[in-house]
Amino acid sequence: MIRKVWPLVVAAIALGIDAYVLAGVLPQIATSLATTVAMIGLGVTAFTGAYAIAGPLLSGRLTRGNTARAILIALGIFNLGNLITAIAPGVEVFLASRVVAGAGAGILTAVATATAAAMVKDEERGRAMAMVTFGLSTGTVAGVPVGMLIGQSAGWRWTMGLVVLIGVLGMAALAVRSRTLPQLDAAASEPAFTVLRSAKTSVGIIAAFLLGIASLGLYTYLLPMAEARGLADWGFGLVWAWGIGGVTGSALIGKPLDRFGAKPFLVLLPALLGLSFAAAWLLSSPAAWLIAAVVWGAAGWASVPTVQQALTADRPRQAMPIIAFQMAAMYLGSAVGSALGSSLLTAGTDAADLAAWALIPAVLALALTAWIAFARLRKGSPQQAEAVACEVTS
Repeated sequence: MIRKVWPLVVAAIALGIDAYVLAGVLPQIATSLATTVAMIGLGVTAFTGAYAIAGPLLSGRLTRGNTARAILIALGIFNLGNLITAIAPGVEVFLASRVVAGAGAGILTAVATATAAAMVKDEERGRAMAMVTFGLSTGTVAGVPVGMLIGQSAGWRWTMGLVVLIGVLGMAALAVRSRTLPQLDAAASEPAFTVLRSAKTSVGIIAAFLLGIASLGLYTYLLPMAEARGLADWGFGLVWAWGIGGVTGSALIGKPLDRFGAKPFLVLLPALLGLSFAAAWLLSSPAAWLIAAVVWGAAGWASVPTVQQALTADRPRQAMPIIAFQMAAMYLGSAVGSALGSSLLTAGTDAADLAAWALIPAVLALALTAWIAFARLRKGSPQQAEAVACEVTS
């Protein structure tokens, strides 16, 4: 199974790196382009906004002809945007390039995840989607430290060059395997927003948004939180603990999902996320924080394929638009969570208390995922369930 989906995983690694790689070199970029860090920070907003819009609206249109072509076009747009970022002469071109890269990333995430699920047997869908999430989490974990390392030694433009290189490698691998990719055009004629008529899908997307606020949004402030708890010397270790947890969680969740289904993990993972926030809020020992960081990363990233499995298992024909909305919601949640954290700090909130605030979206997400897990749904085979869903949405 891994041999089938590894080119998609390489592409996902490039996406994960690009989502956070700029965080470690913002001051360098601002100096180079003769602008402010705040202005360069808008590049993250531009990337996220384009990601959220392009994924749901354009992924279905591109796959109407050929799935392999859609993935290669999306990767091409993504690589082009990053290449323009690397050579941007000014802030205007820089911001425009982040829009282009974000649009390609949004399309690619949805198509790649749905393609991975369609390439394997039904009993391996969880593992296939988890492998794409593994690529995203690995890239995210590596993005900031690798970006800083390259930026300090060779300059921020070479940092972006690394993202382009990995994206080109993914493009080459997918081009070689293009004939093995399945078609995903079964529901392409339906408007993407049709999937939102399903209450379960809409609730799942809102849950993904809340999980993005809680997990990825709070991660932005991990170092200030640790410093406020007197753990400044442990900052680097905590960042890696979160990353190791994320990579491990996304790598290991696939097989349990296939064996037990998404239901138990829809409750367990958000609950663990909330517990990790409570531990960070109430405790101050290095050991407690290291454990909390590992659990936080693992639960946050493992929840991504869990929600995907829950929302698409009985609607495989509509997997791509559902995943597009889910991932767009997650990254929008990340941006909103980061902005809320900044507002709280500006208003005088102690950084150590941000974990308490993150409990609010985590608990709300738990309520919604528990509803998905225990809602009384029509029973039957996946094919019958999908037929019912298509009748309801038509």
